[in-house]
Amino acid sequence: MDLIRILLSILLPPLGVFLQVGIGLHFWLNILLTILGYIPGIVHAIWIIARR
Repeated sequence: MDLIRILLSILLPPLGVFLQVGIGLHFWLNILLTILGYIPGIVHAIWIIARR
């Protein structure tokens, strides 16, 4: 299941974070990072998925 989340995180980072933690601080932070730059959003999403 983590592999699917990582693939979704590469395509749409907030979706991967949402599937991992739901709507919370990390979800909104990831949306902000994705707006500021696509790569920081991907890095944050993969970090959240790998951490748990």
